[in-house]
Amino acid sequence: MIFSSIIPPEIWSIDLTAWEWALFLVAGVVTGIINTLAGSGSLITLPIFVFICGLPAPVANGTNRIGVLLQSGVGLATYRASKKDVFEGAIWLIVPTIAGAITGSLIAVDLDESTMNAFLGGLLVFMLVVLLVNPGRWIHEMAVDHSRNKRPLTLLAFFAIGVYGGFIQAGVGVFLLAGMVLISRYSLSGGNGMKLLIVFLYGIPTLGVFIWHDQVHFGYGLAMAIFQALGAWLAVKWVVHFKNADLWIHRLLILVVAAGAIKFLF
Repeated sequence: MIFSSIIPPEIWSIDLTAWEWALFLVAGVVTGIINTLAGSGSLITLPIFVFICGLPAPVANGTNRIGVLLQSGVGLATYRASKKDVFEGAIWLIVPTIAGAITGSLIAVDLDESTMNAFLGGLLVFMLVVLLVNPGRWIHEMAVDHSRNKRPLTLLAFFAIGVYGGFIQAGVGVFLLAGMVLISRYSLSGGNGMKLLIVFLYGIPTLGVFIWHDQVHFGYGLAMAIFQALGAWLAVKWVVHFKNADLWIHRLLILVVAAGAIKFLF
């Protein structure tokens, strides 16, 4: 292959049985749907990369970024095609998040997995409480005030979310949606469009950091990414045509946050 002189064969070759391909298909589509509507879909893909593909945790973390980038791009393009133009004022959220994500990805190449698991579990427990207390903040349509995106608290919050997203992708969608809804006052469905834009843009430099440090398996990453992109397309098609999308996204958030907290703490 033309890339064989650039990319060593061991990081693009795939060795999967028929059943493992079936697992990739189901997991990829489900992950694409969950990541697009809520977040924490990486709780599905990361264990598959580790236990099925045999990748070390840092390499699984880097490989996972391929699917995140592709599914975000497909979801974003589908939002745009559906005239869901929610990107006014986006630059004030994009810049601090990308800066944080690059910082986090540089830290992540020396990932302390046990410490990160405990930290993530604690954050998800906190987020579960936030989701359950006064759910009306999450499911009611609100008039978006884009001037809120310029506030120092907003910039700092999205920088911190970016650091986390660059460090380990799992769960970042939940925190981005929380920032969109609770700080910037987007609706859940509108915030999803902005989330996809931000994740796509910061995904480019963070994937580059992992590639530079030889922590990406292109074969497994691209295989999973194709199925994740399909899931993302299906999810956006549902969101833009379903009038009760915010309510169901809120319920899905509660489910994935609770599952994620249990996974990382226990």
